[in-house]
Amino acid sequence: MFLRVDKLQIELPPPAKQDPNAASALQELLGGKYGEMSTLGNYLFQSFNFRSKSKLRPFYSLVAAITAEELGHVELVSNGVAMLNNGPDVPDRDEVGPTDITGAPFDFMKDQRLAAGFFSHGGGAVPVDSNGLSWNKDFVTTTGNVIFDLLHNFHLECGARLHKLRVYESLTDPTGREVCGYLLVRGSVHAHAYALALKKITGVEIERMLPTPNIPLGNIPECQKYLDEGSHRRLYTFSPEDYAEIRAVWGNGEEALPDDPPGELEVVEGMPDGGKIQELVGEPSAFTPDYAPEEMFEVATKLYKKSR
Repeated sequence: MFLRVDKLQIELPPPAKQDPNAASALQELLGGKYGEMSTLGNYLFQSFNFRSKSKLRPFYSLVAAITAEELGHVELVSNGVAMLNNGPDVPDRDEVGPTDITGAPFDFMKDQRLAAGFFSHGGGAVPVDSNGLSWNKDFVTTTGNVIFDLLHNFHLECGARLHKLRVYESLTDPTGREVCGYLLVRGSVHAHAYALALKKITGVEIERMLPTPNIPLGNIPECQKYLDEGSHRRLYTFSPEDYAEIRAVWGNGEEALPDDPPGELEVVEGMPDGGKIQELVGEPSAFTPDYAPEEMFEVATKLYKKSR
């Protein structure tokens, strides 16, 4: 089962401006071939279908723990997309009364690359790529063969790293760049973890192929603070009690990758401290002409008080 916490894995800086085209680029990291829906879908169903869980517990725990982190990555990218689609939060905007829709308040949206992000999804994120093509189950590989699946996962994480780098290179907004920087560091951890798992089973030092692509994370400003705090050396269990067996793979004197700050790999029980989720204030004109925010807020306040 899963425990949900009302935080993002990191705190995202507010966008500099409303930029739906940047949001469209970031959608590639959600619903693209190497996006977070793909990593989540692969590891989720591999963990469900994992054979001989007790005998192969360290490898099962590895896939299961990373699955939980990937769910948080889907949440992180989705929030980044919504933030870029909507722009910086304007205090009390959701308390503004009806507006004149005859003035076409969303005229600019018809010229955006993924106008459906507004027309159908209200400025939110959905599992599509940067061209609006739907993510689908054909991106999921789960064979029941632990070596094959781990090798596939290694390839997937390397592809995702290239994916994130290219999206990063297309963005200037701090929100999108922060998403990419964090995911580049965490994706590198996952590629390293799957490489070490394969080495434990086969003896092949596949981690020598890392980093792929060969761009040191220290050259990317948005990665630097996560390297400084040691995120590149940490693998989280995302559970208060389970999956500690990943220490048999991630640890035991293993060191960080050569291009990253040095230090031993460590397992952290639980999850990162995390950061706040963006408010995403309401859009009154979307409900014109009968939007009455004070009535909705009054109902919500009463329900909240009853729940305490």
